[in-house]
Amino acid sequence: MKIDQSYNPVEVEAEWYDYWVDKGYFHADETSDKEPFTIVIPPPNVTGRLHMGHALFVTLQDMMIRQKRMQGFETLWLPGTDHAGIATQVMVERQLAEEGTNRHEIGREEFMKRAWAWKEEHGGQIIDQLKRMGASCDWERERFTLDDGLNRSVNEAFVKLYNDGLIYRGLRMVDWDPVGQTVLSDLEVDREEESGHMWYFKYPLSDGSGHITIGTTRPETMLGDTAVAVHPDDERYQGLIGKTLDLPIVGRKIPIIADSVLPDPEKGTGAVKITPAHDPNDWECGERHELEVIQVIGFDATMNENAPEDFVGLDRYDARKLVVKKLKELGLFDRVEDTQFAPGRSERTGVVVEPLPMLQWFVNAEPMAKKATDAVESGRTEIIPAVWKKTYDHFMYNIRPWCISRQLWWGHQIPAWYCDDCEEVIVSLDPPTACPKCASENLTRDPDVLDTWFSSALWPFSTMGWPEETATLKKFYPTQVMETGFDILFFWVARMMMMGLWLMDDVPFEKVFLHAMVRDKEGNKMSKTKGNVVDPLHMIYGADAKELDAKIHAELLNQYPDGVGPQGADALRFTLAIYAAAGRDIKLDIKRIEGYRAFLNKLWNAARFALMNLEGYEAPAYQTYLDAWTDADAMPFDADALSVADRWILSRCEQTVGAVTKALDEFQFNEAAQLLYKFVWNELCDWYIELSKDVLHDGQDAAPAAQKAARDTLTYVLDATLRLMHPITPFITEDIWQALPHADDAPDSVMIAPWPVSRADSDFAKENAQSAAQMDQVIELITAIRAVRGETNVKPGRVIETVYFVTADADAAAAITAGESYIQRLAKAENIVIQSPADAGAVEGAATAVRGAVEIRIPLLGLIDVTEELARLDKELARVQGDIKYVTGKLGNARFVDNAPEAIVAKERAKHAQYLEEQAALMASRKDLEALAGGE
Repeated sequence: MKIDQSYNPVEVEAEWYDYWVDKGYFHADETSDKEPFTIVIPPPNVTGRLHMGHALFVTLQDMMIRQKRMQGFETLWLPGTDHAGIATQVMVERQLAEEGTNRHEIGREEFMKRAWAWKEEHGGQIIDQLKRMGASCDWERERFTLDDGLNRSVNEAFVKLYNDGLIYRGLRMVDWDPVGQTVLSDLEVDREEESGHMWYFKYPLSDGSGHITIGTTRPETMLGDTAVAVHPDDERYQGLIGKTLDLPIVGRKIPIIADSVLPDPEKGTGAVKITPAHDPNDWECGERHELEVIQVIGFDATMNENAPEDFVGLDRYDARKLVVKKLKELGLFDRVEDTQFAPGRSERTGVVVEPLPMLQWFVNAEPMAKKATDAVESGRTEIIPAVWKKTYDHFMYNIRPWCISRQLWWGHQIPAWYCDDCEEVIVSLDPPTACPKCASENLTRDPDVLDTWFSSALWPFSTMGWPEETATLKKFYPTQVMETGFDILFFWVARMMMMGLWLMDDVPFEKVFLHAMVRDKEGNKMSKTKGNVVDPLHMIYGADAKELDAKIHAELLNQYPDGVGPQGADALRFTLAIYAAAGRDIKLDIKRIEGYRAFLNKLWNAARFALMNLEGYEAPAYQTYLDAWTDADAMPFDADALSVADRWILSRCEQTVGAVTKALDEFQFNEAAQLLYKFVWNELCDWYIELSKDVLHDGQDAAPAAQKAARDTLTYVLDATLRLMHPITPFITEDIWQALPHADDAPDSVMIAPWPVSRADSDFAKENAQSAAQMDQVIELITAIRAVRGETNVKPGRVIETVYFVTADADAAAAITAGESYIQRLAKAENIVIQSPADAGAVEGAATAVRGAVEIRIPLLGLIDVTEELARLDKELARVQGDIKYVTGKLGNARFVDNAPEAIVAKERAKHAQYLEEQAALMASRKDLEALAGGE
């Protein structure tokens, strides 16, 4: 079988996914006796489109699943999507607005029909995109958080936690989205610093003896002030504690209280206005001092009836202006200053959220957090990288009540009913027919839905059928790994830990691996507003300039004005894998993706070379590949016929198997990718294929046994390489693997081929290691000769008549003898002479190089025009010295160094160092040539 002449990733990747699905390779068997290995996918929003964060988790999780599948585990990668309460509701409401209506006009039932229709129309997009990345999920088990089964799980969890006394209804301060008309979780609120103002006002003492000056960024909230707090140790105010102030505009008397938590004598005036209804810190202060709560801003962000009459109905920002105006008129305005502050903004609507006290449903998470903390402390669950354990502990030891109710319609409606007659609260799995307290049938269901994170917290076991004791749950829970972003360690991971331990009495996963954030190449967060978004699908399939949004993809268009070419999912996956160093953010450079596509092209060409030289080759039984290192009678090659180069690449392959396996076992995904890159590019392609060409390609005069040994070696190594690379680059490895000659007992797919096993302790491995040491020395000598040729500008086609190797080391001499033919061909040397230092005489016009215990003498007379080469070097020196002068001047300019971006300055410094190295190398070459000219 052959592969195409050129590597086209889009064509290669289009062929194999359906093949894997049709073969049932992704399906997990709950009746299997194999050891389970389970990952549940972090469910992307059903409204979503694939972004780089998704691409990263698909890459890393698929690497784990594919490797474990090849290692013989019963693997389950359970996929699904999240209903994305706010995001989906916003989409549907936007659709309704375009039709001139809204959810309240059409009613809840009709709205839910519209939402489900929207989900059915758009919800499959993200799943299709995950498949394009190669995700080998068990799609037969795909789940959606609003599926009937998961809805049952959510209700079961709510009722149990309520009956356990952990869920309750209470008044708490929440972040309210006045546009989305719902409570938001902390994760749904963006808090980035903005420019604003700090206004200072005077609050007169009721006894007329003076005033206290307070500062605020929200003047409109002063209409709801119920106290002013000062620190008890602040000497400026100690005599005023207990007195009252006249609240300007309103005229209400408010107390001056001593509070050691909120006021800071070193900040502002040291006095803080307390508005319990509109600030979470003030709310807590109000609870400490039993202050009155007066809400003056309503749920639509306008001033309500608790504000003075001329403020009622005003938007909060218009009210702000009116407060400032009135205080100026009253002579109580002190000053205004520019400041930086971080108002919370709704992630979805962009509006500034309003902190408001509301009657909501909460989870008392403290008892659950204790179990979850103990589980990590005892090692039942390990957090990787370990540095995140401190963050986890901080969250858990400082946990607060979790507000779980949302004022939405799209989501899991809370299973609670209220008796209209006696106000009894009934929490039940099934709708009650009558009030258990007064027997009234006038019952109203709570209209709110649960926080999306509530259902997500049940994901590891609700997706497997809980509360039913299903075969899937018994086989695959707890899961082995949870791989996700560090940014949701608390919002999702910690809550899954709490729910799993409370409801299942077991941890939901044995290990947590937290990946970092994918940023642009300068380290900035990707965002539409910054114009630095990199779409994974554009990287996979390419995108011309017309397909790219001038605003969202501005940076990409700046780099690629005509658009970007297709790189393929494999190249993107390899890039993300090699970037994925634990705990380090990924600075994604598209040039790197192009570079790894070139790497895969190199692998493709190596495979083409192999296949061209394997015509008529009969592969040994595949089982011999698996027993190769331990069974001398079941080898896929004749050990006696192996060349030193064959043994070298076999040794390198064996070492790579061990190192890659270890790296993957330790979640060092980047290390595994780097090892494979080095092995494939540097050792297999750059060296072994070149070393073996004289046997395989160039000379049919080679001994048949040597030719067969080289073919056996190349086939074995390529097969092992494809198996090692398959978890990272599944498509290209399948395509090449299918083309390789295999015996009848070979698996039908590389995906189900056994993972290579390291046999470093076998006798065969030790024999190969000895030959490999010789070959390493030969390669080092060839590299040195090539370097001299390059530095002295010997034309590539010129053959050196004789190269002299001077050494007193017997092992080095033996290595040169073993590799003589390789040195002659790859260093273009007609003759090789090995001499001891005692026998070595002077060699006229020779350049020298020293590698270890070997001195290499290379006669250059007649190979180069020394005068012409000196002139070329002088020209190069002048260029480099000009570059040094220019960059030195730049770096000596204080304005440039102080004002230019740090990355630009660092780039110039790197250039300066590089130019100095070039200058030193050129000067050394010139010195050698001058000596050579003297010899002439």
